[in-house]
Amino acid sequence: KRMEPLNIRVEMLSRFRTGKQQKEIVEKLKKGEVDVIIGTHRLIQPDISFKDLGLIVVDEEQRFGVKQKEKLKEMRKEVDILTLTATPIPRTLNICLNKLRDITTITTPPPGRLPVVTEVRKYSPNLVREAILREIKREGQVYFLHNRVQTIDGFADKLRDLIPEARVCVAHGKLGSGDLEERIMAFKDYKYDVLVSSTIIENGIDLSNANTLIVNNAEKFGLSQLYQLRGRVGRGKRQAYAYFLYHGQRLKLDAKKRLRAIVEASDLGSGFQIAMKDLEIRGAGDILGANQHGVINVVGVAHFMRMLNRAVEDLKMGRVIEGKEAVENVSVELPVPAYIPDNYISDSKEKIGAYQKLSSADSDAYLKEIKEELVEAYGKMPREVNNLFKIIALKMVAKEAALINIKAEAVPMSKEKEIVLHMSGGVKPANIVNLLEYNSDWRIVGERLRIDKKLLGEDWFKELGVCIEKLSEKAKHGSRKKKQE
Repeated sequence: KRMEPLNIRVEMLSRFRTGKQQKEIVEKLKKGEVDVIIGTHRLIQPDISFKDLGLIVVDEEQRFGVKQKEKLKEMRKEVDILTLTATPIPRTLNICLNKLRDITTITTPPPGRLPVVTEVRKYSPNLVREAILREIKREGQVYFLHNRVQTIDGFADKLRDLIPEARVCVAHGKLGSGDLEERIMAFKDYKYDVLVSSTIIENGIDLSNANTLIVNNAEKFGLSQLYQLRGRVGRGKRQAYAYFLYHGQRLKLDAKKRLRAIVEASDLGSGFQIAMKDLEIRGAGDILGANQHGVINVVGVAHFMRMLNRAVEDLKMGRVIEGKEAVENVSVELPVPAYIPDNYISDSKEKIGAYQKLSSADSDAYLKEIKEELVEAYGKMPREVNNLFKIIALKMVAKEAALINIKAEAVPMSKEKEIVLHMSGGVKPANIVNLLEYNSDWRIVGERLRIDKKLLGEDWFKELGVCIEKLSEKAKHGSRKKKQE
């Protein structure tokens, strides 16, 4: 309709076109008799060729795989590509964050549109009945998402028994194109109150009268899928509701993270925020390969981007890492119980993930972020986990001070222990003087600094941290500044 006055020829290719119509459109494409072709994955079939392809617009990019997008590019090497999506897949977002592709975000909603009220609840027939009846009373319609085609008809019958006053129809991708179109159009014409469907409604259905969405088994959906589904309601000026229902007593950690993220990001235009969280949970994938997720979830997006930017800056500046930064890892062997017990994180995979994040911590801010994540996911931390955080913090200070090893050694012929700091070549004499000015009980023995544990006092661990800080470069500058003052 928009292009008619401009004499721009627009055609559409999908399974809703007959074989004869498709053949005619494909021929027109080859001859250049179509200016704009709108289509599904049908456009990347082998029989499609263009006379002079100049622009590809990929809408709902998250529905396409890497190979499919590469196929579009192969149609013409110099083609311009505009990709549209409310929730970019992690790989695409990673490419944009690395400045390999331009990204523009539109966060202004259409005038009058309200945020969708989102609830995550345990499945309950009473809740379902109440939500559906409330929508019917205000003459609205309901999407009920049940993503198992084998049991969808049986589930629709259960709904009919539960709510006899509601008119229910079923739609899913296994239906014939004519039958499917007929049912969707009947729902659009208000012949039904509830549409029980598979994820076929995820994209493209735009009905302003349907303003309640109920998703069954929400824990089994991806984050961008949940966001796309929620976008099916609230498309008019009426308040919309979305219920994400889960089954079972205890949710898996990733499912819990996804459902929490979808509730927290309920503002309009929060798709980019959702995509960032998805990137954090699933990982970034490969920039040059076909893998669309993975790896980043080991260290977290913020830390990954910090590491990447630091490496890029070092390369740009021609910086060579040496001196104290040459100490890659500091080993700590102290008589402190520091580990994650099974009664805190029982799943071994999740526990390894937590250890990996901790081992990559390189700043107090990131360590605090990890701490908050663990408390949010598993509750109050036991003493052993608190000790583990203290050890990591001590390691960071020791790395700054260019130490290789911190350990507690037994004193021969005695029950006492002494703390030994093994220094690397990056420790300068001025740093050692700075430490001795603070505490003269330290002894220098070759490349090691030694002190009796009892001389550090009752809170020896905290005092040890202060001593190592005095040995670091920053403390040396601080003491010099005080002397000047």
